[in-house]
Amino acid sequence: MPFPLSPRAPGAVRGLLPARAPAGPRRRSLLVSAAGAALLVGCSSGSPGSGSPDSGDAPAAERIRARAARDSRELVRRYDAVIAAHPALAERLRPLRAQVAAHAEAFGGTAEPSPGASPATPGPEGPAAPADAASSPSPGVPADEKQALALLAAEERSLSDRHAAALLRAPGELARLLASVAAAGAAHVYLLTEGGA
Repeated sequence: MPFPLSPRAPGAVRGLLPARAPAGPRRRSLLVSAAGAALLVGCSSGSPGSGSPDSGDAPAAERIRARAARDSRELVRRYDAVIAAHPALAERLRPLRAQVAAHAEAFGGTAEPSPGASPATPGPEGPAAPADAASSPSPGVPADEKQALALLAAEERSLSDRHAAALLRAPGELARLLASVAAAGAAHVYLLTEGGA
């Protein structure tokens, strides 16, 4: 026999349910964290110089690793150029730039020094003042912020695709690292486009 609900029951139950939190920033944080965790899993299985039994063709693996490190360093430089040209995007782009720099290190490259909080970013001609960067963007960087983000997203997507293609020719440890970095790049593409504020 079903029990009739009292008039107070719906209101009482409604008051007990928690309010739904907005998913925007939390989802963005989770994606970046997941991408970082994937990178750590990929890196933890061995060091760049470890001669594991499944290393296969060592010279080919080293060429793949060197190319990946070089490509990641170039992407870090692209992030630096966009940050210099659009200082308002710096807070949004610095965490992604830091992960790309970590990718370069994971592939055995050297870490790119971060521009940090300094007001000027050194370039080939020396330090550039923020006012100059805002009025005349760096060469190759669109003057429009959305276009600059789209350019970064396209470069992240291209690099992620190259990593995914290279992992088919790489031995186990390096293939796992390439897969992790490719996944992180895909998350960066989302954050630079659909995930943007």
